[in-house]
Amino acid sequence: MFEKSRRKIILSIMGSLILLFVVTLSVIVLENRREIGHNNQMLLERYADLYALELNPVKEASQQPGRKPAVEEGPDFQLSTFYSVALDKDGSVLAVNTGDKNLYSEEELTGIAKDLVNGSRSSGNYGNLAFLIRDKGGYMLAAFIDTTVTETGMSILLRIILIVGGSAMVVLFFLSLILSKRIIRPLEENDSRQKRFISDASHELKTPVAVIGANAELLSREVGENEWLANIQYENDRMGALVTQLLDLSRAENAGTVMERVDLSRIVEGEVLAQESIAFEKGKQIREQIAEGILLMGNPVQLTQLVSVLIDNAIRHSTGSEIDLHLNRQGHNAVLTVENDGEEIPLAEQAHLFDRFYRLDEARSSEEGHYGLGLSIAKAVADNHGGTIQVSCQDQRIRFTVILQSCFNLSSIQ
Repeated sequence: MFEKSRRKIILSIMGSLILLFVVTLSVIVLENRREIGHNNQMLLERYADLYALELNPVKEASQQPGRKPAVEEGPDFQLSTFYSVALDKDGSVLAVNTGDKNLYSEEELTGIAKDLVNGSRSSGNYGNLAFLIRDKGGYMLAAFIDTTVTETGMSILLRIILIVGGSAMVVLFFLSLILSKRIIRPLEENDSRQKRFISDASHELKTPVAVIGANAELLSREVGENEWLANIQYENDRMGALVTQLLDLSRAENAGTVMERVDLSRIVEGEVLAQESIAFEKGKQIREQIAEGILLMGNPVQLTQLVSVLIDNAIRHSTGSEIDLHLNRQGHNAVLTVENDGEEIPLAEQAHLFDRFYRLDEARSSEEGHYGLGLSIAKAVADNHGGTIQVSCQDQRIRFTVILQSCFNLSSIQ
């Protein structure tokens, strides 16, 4: 139980951190790309404003030797690499600026420009080029800015973030292992003390309950029928039943229980046979379908108790006359289901059915000598055998399903 809780804590911590990391990384990358794209478009807008066909390229118009540009441009504009292609209305090339780096030939730029001018977009990205299409009156201008440096910078930034973030996640995973142990430790200690208290108290109560019962029996023989003595015997019997259930729960929760090879099919058949008379007295019938030769490693006493609890629970709470019990083999697991008619159990209460001392009908259960420990015992037995127990409700039918692991066929071991 606590190991599952620990895994949930680790998954919660790591899931939250991974989600936070992914969201943060996505925001950083998207915001950077948006900002870079916006800045590139502003530079292209400025380039297009300064561009004049008769003074092509821009460098000649704004930075001719001996002349200062009309407007002082920032370093980002001056250090950027621009390309441009001017086309007339018929698509003929008027001028091509391949920039200072000559990374793209005139033919490449011309081909790209014609595709973009004939396209539907007036701005955007084309490979490692950000582009802007501007109608300059008598001709169309396709302006480009090289984004290779910024793309390379973004790739390096992303790689560094992933490496640092991945390393941080590994460190945080091991840290979450340590933290989960510290979080769970007080709960484990509290649960251990509670189990020890139940066990010790049950053993201590067993003797005085037996003595009170014996003395009450002797007194009844001497004084005959007596209302007060009858009450003492009744309450003592209830106390004895409670002590017995507490001891059963303590034994079921003992992880050191001795396991042996048992025939679960015979155990279930025996319990069905034992409970049939009780079911008959209450006007109910047990319809069983039990596969033969289902063996597993377990404790026969505890498994008998598990089956008994589920059948007894169905008999007491069934609103119909028929109880269906099935035991079959699914892969390497044994699956036991007990199903009966009954009132719908709300989901909020289903989660507490296996809690100690939890009862749906407080008054009736107390009168019948049941204290909400039966299903707790069943769950403890299932857990102790590495299995699970679940409850489901559908169409006014209540089903308890027990799955026990390490099941094997009788013929496979003979």
